[in-house]
Amino acid sequence: MLEKVIELILPSLIAGAELIGIFVVTVSVVRAFIHYLMVLFGVKGRHYAVKFELANGMATGLEFKMAAEILKTVQVRDLQELMVLGAIILLRALLSFMIHIEMRNGPHEEELPTAGQPKAE
Repeated sequence: MLEKVIELILPSLIAGAELIGIFVVTVSVVRAFIHYLMVLFGVKGRHYAVKFELANGMATGLEFKMAAEILKTVQVRDLQELMVLGAIILLRALLSFMIHIEMRNGPHEEELPTAGQPKAE
């Protein structure tokens, strides 16, 4: 009986976790791009940690996507599926690790040229 309940509920939980991950990444990309444009055109000061904001959103979105992959392990029926799922989890964990290394450098503010000013080199 428990197996039937899991088979009924699990696909919805997996889809929900994946949709949340996609939503988080999409919102982060849009917000970072808007802030980048605001800095570029001088609406916001000359400094803003756009790279950190984007990396933080991507890391959070990846965590939701990895949660969905971990839930998928309950549905695995054979070794081939397990190997594919393991490879996906490994790649997402590696991406998450690389993003966290990038974020560890801190929210460094990068100078961006404002409208009409050349980029300092």
